Amino acid sequence: MDDDVGAFFSNAKQWQAEYRALRQLILATGLSEELKWGKPCYTFEGKNVVLIHGFKDYCALLFHKGALLKDPTGILVQQTEHVQSARQVRFTEVKEIAKLEKALMTYVREAIEVEKAGLKVELKKTSEFAMPDELRARLDGDPALKHAFAALTPGRQRAYILQVAGAKRAETREARIDKHAPRILKGLGLDD
Repeated sequence: MDDDVGAFFSNAKQWQAEYRALRQLILATGLSEELKWGKPCYTFEGKNVVLIHGFKDYCALLFHKGALLKDPTGILVQQTEHVQSARQVRFTEVKEIAKLEKALMTYVREAIEVEKAGLKVELKKTSEFAMPDELRARLDGDPALKHAFAALTPGRQRAYILQVAGAKRAETREARIDKHAPRILKGLGLDD
């Protein structure tokens, strides 16, 4: 057991009983425990398998390559339409975890086998995401911005595309482009 992870659980303001149950279940599989992204993460030979995280309305197990798992019980959830690899199993109380314990162990063991086999999720290329018309027009009209955008990593490009595309109104999309253009020109990603 990792001391940093222990501190995470001790300091949690919500989901403590659920976290304890999930932690006990995962540690029984022999995975290594560490804190990554501020969350308890469980790894096999240094490769991320599953993490525990909490939100306002639920806590969850997040399988990093959940898209590759069989889901015979139908409990895996894709957080948003743009999440390509990870899948969650969500809980709101300990008795849900207890009820699904056998299935969860099966999913964790399968996730370990995915890592052992070196399987990878086939990710959509950035070019396959629809670029909002407003962003395309701005890039076409500003050569410096177009060059800076093209120099970004595909992941950073995708983040900007999704951020702008997430706005329903054209005015909001334009405002987001205005806001992020200086960051793009500096070669920064959305979250840098």
